[in-house]
This record gives sequence, C-alpha cells and structure tokens, in this order.
Amino acid sequence: MAIRERLSGNEAVSIAIKQINPDVMPAFPITPSTEIPQFISSYVANGSVDTEFIAVESEHSAMSACIGSQAAGARTVTATSSCGLALMWEMLYVAASSRLPLTMCCINRALTGPININNDHSDSMGARDAGWLQIYAENAQEAYDNYIQCVRIAEHPDVQLPAMACQDGFITSHAVENILLLEDEKVKAFVGEYKPEHYLLNAKESVSMGPYDIANYYMEHKYQQKVALDNAKKVIMDVAAEFEAISGRKYGMIEEYRMEDAEYAMVIIGSSAGTAKAAIDEMREEGKKVGLVKIRVYRPFPEEEIVKALANVKGVVVMDKAEGYNSVGGPLGADTKASLYGRSKAVVLNIVYGLGGRDVRVESIKEAYDRLFEAVEAGCVPMGYDYLGLRK
Repeated sequence: MAIRERLSGNEAVSIAIKQINPDVMPAFPITPSTEIPQFISSYVANGSVDTEFIAVESEHSAMSACIGSQAAGARTVTATSSCGLALMWEMLYVAASSRLPLTMCCINRALTGPININNDHSDSMGARDAGWLQIYAENAQEAYDNYIQCVRIAEHPDVQLPAMACQDGFITSHAVENILLLEDEKVKAFVGEYKPEHYLLNAKESVSMGPYDIANYYMEHKYQQKVALDNAKKVIMDVAAEFEAISGRKYGMIEEYRMEDAEYAMVIIGSSAGTAKAAIDEMREEGKKVGLVKIRVYRPFPEEEIVKALANVKGVVVMDKAEGYNSVGGPLGADTKASLYGRSKAVVLNIVYGLGGRDVRVESIKEAYDRLFEAVEAGCVPMGYDYLGLRK
C-alpha cells in the first residue's frame, strides 16, 4: 500500500535514492541541490544504505568519480545544479560516450552571470546535446517517480546511457507537497540488482574505458550513441508501463492537458506546467479552446508525439525557461519548430520567460496565450522570439 508523505522535491529524490540503495554517490554541494547529498550522507551515517559516499573537492571531480565507479561496475548516482553542472561539462561527454548508465538529479538553477541562485533551465538545456537522457518533473511526485524510472531506463541493455532527472530549483526542490511513496521492497524489486555486462573490475575480461578514438572509429561510436537515444523511446514507455502497474501513476514522453478539442496550445517544461493548467481551466470557463503539451522527456526529443498532439491546432506558443541567443529562440522553441516544419500549418510563437526565477503567474500564462491569439488572427508570426514578464 502506498505511503502518504509530505515532502519537498529534494527529500523525495533522496528517499528514492535511499530505496534504490546505490553502490556509490560522489557529490559536491551546490544550491539548491545541496540537501540531496546531505540527506544521503546522513543515511550512510545511520546505516540506512550501504552506499559509499564520496565527498569530493568539486563538481568536475564528482562526475569524474561517478565515471570511475560506474566503469568499475558500481551503480552510481549524484546530484548537482547550475554552475556545478557547468563545471562537469567535459565529463558529461565522457560519461555518455563511454556508455555509462549513471543517474544524476539536476536541480535546475540559472547559470551565472550575473550571479543568481533561482530557477530557470539554462543549466540542463546547455547540456542537452551531451548525449544524456533528460527527464523533467512538474512536481515532487514526478521528481520521485522519474528518478526511480531513470535508473531502469539508463541501465537497459538497449540504452546504456547516463540519465539526468531534472526538477525546478526551490519551486519543486524546496516546496513541500503531499506525495505517495512506494514501499522499499517494491522499489528494490523494480530497479533490480545492477549487473553490468562489461566493467573494469571483471577479472575475466580486459576492458578499456574512455580510450583515444581515431577518425576511423569516432563517427561510428557517435552514431551508436544516437541509436541508443532512439532505442530509449521504447524503453521509456515500457518502463513507464511497468511503473504504472506498481504505482497506478501513468507517464509518457509528453503529457497532454485538455488537448482533445484545443485550437490553441502551449508547449512547456517543468513546474510552470502546473500554473499553465490552472490558467487553461480558467480560460476554458471563458469559452477559449486552449490546451497544453507538457514535455516530460526532452532527450530523446519526443518529435512524433509533439507533431501528433499539435496536429489540429491553429496556433502554438512554446515557452522557454532558457535563452538560446539566436534568431530562432530558446532550445525548446527551436526543437519544436524543427519538429513541426513541413508537418503543420499552425502559427508558432516562441516566448522566453521566468529567467533567474522571475515569477510566472496564471496571468503570465494568459498573456502568452493572448499573444498567440493575436498572431493567429493576424495570420503571421513576428520575426524572432519574444520575452514575457520583462520589467517596464
């Protein structure tokens, strides 16, 4: 029977990690992810887990230690945020190219500068093409559920890639919500025992990890990573179906909200989806046929699912909580526009919002829809992209 609790997103992920009981956790504290290694170190100290906790001197060292332990054959996890993820940059690519299925919780926070400790998606979006799986949570429940699923997805033989479970800093990570936990035994049975096929401590096999890759082979290895990401789509859905069977909670690549007869849609990631749902409910009462497509899995990108979900709408507004610094717009805007190119006649707007923790209210979402209504009415899209919520 599910366990009812009141937890923050950081607490929820920490409990998921405790239930998984990984072999190794190297980590370095950085706001707002600091609580996760803090909780895990407490679990280690009181004997709740058998995990080897490694207190390293930097985030670069944390990911380096993750790579070493996972390559040795140990199930490995970590957590970070913002500039901590940026300091891992080099090693993110090493982990992915070495096909090491470690899992990391990224508590999304703005990147410096100027210095800012509040939420946006610039950290994980900057790492979107490093070859990691990326799954985003709307709330603490999803943060807990996603992390447990990420372990299974990453370790699947058809995937073997590192996974990043993302949630919004402070908004999700520190806000306390009612959530349902699975029993320890169910989680342990769900993730199973980690049994790598190839690992450095296997005395029966000689393995080289992270070798120099000359031009004759490098491109093929990159293609293999691409195939693994493609394979992940089916694995993600299969794992979600198994998770639904033990939890009753259903997940997909995307979530559609009131899209059955929607003429106007919003595409969004993370906690702002909850605000958008509240705005949509109010607008529906006003007779406006609006809906939402929430991106849960950002890498691999759910191209087919997005095209299908937006097939019958007149207009789409794509909301980016990260800058792209190009004429196209933010990362999500660019990917969504590319997916719809040649497949949809809908007017597509891209709006950057919420940078550095700027408030996103129901009124903000309604304003974004109003801009979409105007663009559809005019029959054209303004050049470039726009900002929402700028101070006058």
